[in-house]
Amino acid sequence: MGVYPVKPAVRAQLTLDRVAAACEEEFGAAERVGDSVTTHYGAIDALTARPGKGEIVVELRMNPKVAADVAAETIRRYNRFLETLTGYTAKERAKKAQKAAKGASAG
Repeated sequence: MGVYPVKPAVRAQLTLDRVAAACEEEFGAAERVGDSVTTHYGAIDALTARPGKGEIVVELRMNPKVAADVAAETIRRYNRFLETLTGYTAKERAKKAQKAAKGASAG
């Protein structure tokens, strides 16, 4: 499970409707189940996403047995999906994750 922080300027827009729209935009389909949205695409066997307080929570199950081109396209779409919802690029998310990991290990 991944928990991704959302830029303050984007937080007000982080609703279940927005998560569903981002899924449909990147993956072609989305199904609402309770307070979350589920989808699948390419190398993604299952993706479940839900808005949190200042964050988006994503559960992801990947299929490692797909062709390399399918995996690469899936990763591109997944990164665009997260950027749309969080406001952060993949590089910015990686830096935030590294900073959080350093803070956790220092404490």
